[in-house]
Amino acid sequence: MKPKQFLIGLAVLTLLTLMPALFRANSAPTPEIPSVIRARALELVDDHGRVRAELKVFPAQPALKMPDGTTGYPESVLLRLINSKGGPDIKLTATEDGAGLVIGGESGYVQILSRGTNLPIVKLVAKDGREQVVKLP
Repeated sequence: MKPKQFLIGLAVLTLLTLMPALFRANSAPTPEIPSVIRARALELVDDHGRVRAELKVFPAQPALKMPDGTTGYPESVLLRLINSKGGPDIKLTATEDGAGLVIGGESGYVQILSRGTNLPIVKLVAKDGREQVVKLP
């Protein structure tokens, strides 16, 4: 066999071998998207690695002293949206006996709470400590 015929045959064989790979490169399969993500917590971070949002499940804390004097806090799910300074501007929680929402900013915060057998309340708190509570009569 002549060297020229050998090189032509080798080139054709190489081309035939690479053709399936070339055709597959143009028709990349769509990656499969999972229908459910299971985790105990999710965190979103910004370009600097700071946590800016989190969604977590917290276990019950039977010995926790609450501001109203009661003891214990049930298992809860908490969503926090955090500003660039690290402060949670929005907190939304769901527990076995109700829910709460806090929306905060530099001037103060608003708390909406509906838990247990107590009537729901809305509390407005200014940065200087002044507060007003709205309760149903």
